[in-house]
Amino acid sequence: MDELDTAAILPGDVFNATSTDDETTDSCVHKEEEADVPTTRCRRPPFTCSSPVSVEPVLFLSMFSLALQSPLSTQYLWDRISEDLGYNGSKSSECNNGSVPTDPLQTEVETLTAHWNLYISLGGFSIGLLVVPLLGSWSDLAGRRPVLIIPNLGLALQAVVYLVVMYLKLPVVYFLVGRMLSGLSGDFNAILAGCFAYVADTSDRRSRTFRVAVLEACLGLAGMLASIIGGQWRRAQGYINPFWLVLATNLASALYAYLFVRESVLPDPSAKLLTSRHYKAVWHLFSTGGSNSEADRGFHRCKLWLYTLCFFLVVTVHFGSMELYVLYELSSPLCWGPALIGYGSAAQHLAYLSSLLGLKIMQRCLEDSWVALVGLASNIIGLVVFSVADTIQLMFTGYGLCFLFMAATPVLRSKLSKLVDPSEQGALFASVACVQSLCFLVGSGIFNSLYPATLHFMKGFPFLFAAIILFIPTGIIGTLQCLDQRRDHRDSTAS
Repeated sequence: MDELDTAAILPGDVFNATSTDDETTDSCVHKEEEADVPTTRCRRPPFTCSSPVSVEPVLFLSMFSLALQSPLSTQYLWDRISEDLGYNGSKSSECNNGSVPTDPLQTEVETLTAHWNLYISLGGFSIGLLVVPLLGSWSDLAGRRPVLIIPNLGLALQAVVYLVVMYLKLPVVYFLVGRMLSGLSGDFNAILAGCFAYVADTSDRRSRTFRVAVLEACLGLAGMLASIIGGQWRRAQGYINPFWLVLATNLASALYAYLFVRESVLPDPSAKLLTSRHYKAVWHLFSTGGSNSEADRGFHRCKLWLYTLCFFLVVTVHFGSMELYVLYELSSPLCWGPALIGYGSAAQHLAYLSSLLGLKIMQRCLEDSWVALVGLASNIIGLVVFSVADTIQLMFTGYGLCFLFMAATPVLRSKLSKLVDPSEQGALFASVACVQSLCFLVGSGIFNSLYPATLHFMKGFPFLFAAIILFIPTGIIGTLQCLDQRRDHRDSTAS
């Protein structure tokens, strides 16, 4: 928030006194050129640390807990449903003999597991779809720290519900209750939006790209570590102990944000959370196009909607296919155990780091749009391999071919950010978080419904369907880049 905006919210004497106090905090004052000065000054948390700290540990811990519990939850649903139906896959010979017909009980277990995944995802993210834009826009006035703390407490509450279900052998419908409680607090998407907004608040233009890249790397490192630990731990000690770590990690993330993360926005005590103003800010952004120039307003609005559509399709495919990897690997003909599932998930999260490295290298010789197209091509090829994979070697070949699949997402975020005014960045972060919640909702609904419906003719059809969908953003990004180059060439010729 700019100082002019802050002065409009707070009385003059309060604002002046706060600004004087802030300027004495060495770690929060940036000595850059005026054009690169961050838009806010920081305030100290209740307990301070002598070394400078930021939100990277918050995102790392939150992502670690999410990546640890997601595959374990699917495996637990599989085991509980198998137990209820009397199916024991370990006693079946179909995993060792591909010529044996599929057990009807296994098909029923796969179908019910996919459906319960769908119900749980729909329950949590339909609520989060309404809550995330409220929290994101509210943080522009109330501060970023509450948005980092409240969702972590909600995720911890979800872990408590899951532990109670496991201890008491309650029906799996209570998983849905825990998921909805987490959705009411904003879920992981609110943490993600808060962390990126915090980095935008506390960094100048020259260092912001690197700071965002560090956050992306935190996602990959945390996911890879949790995947390796989760598979081995579940095989050795079952489900309960790993979920105690999920609970402890979420509480540690919330405690870290409360104790050590300095506030990046001057809080307004009168800021209201439950108001339609936050939704109106998002609507105004997309209805006006985010451009000050009347001549370019229509073109900017068109690009804003098209890039948002591309982001929606790419992230929907990512979330939807991610929901099926564990289920696909558990059943025949792969029949993976916890260790292999952990290694596969770790290989998937390793692509966050390889995509980051590839993005930095390719930017030296390619425009951002062409980098995104390379990333989409990597994703398409990997999904096609997954659709026909029936051996361990083919599955890991697919993971290897997807080594650049995350390169498109940061490019799309960057292009969206460049299309709007600096004063509209807060509304943009809230809308992107809202779209990301919708992506999980739609992806879970489509792919968890498509998987059981296509088991009888092609088990890997959802992955092939995902690859076909990605041709749409590929065409849009390529077309817009060609139009931009043509406009630039025409403008340079005219000048």
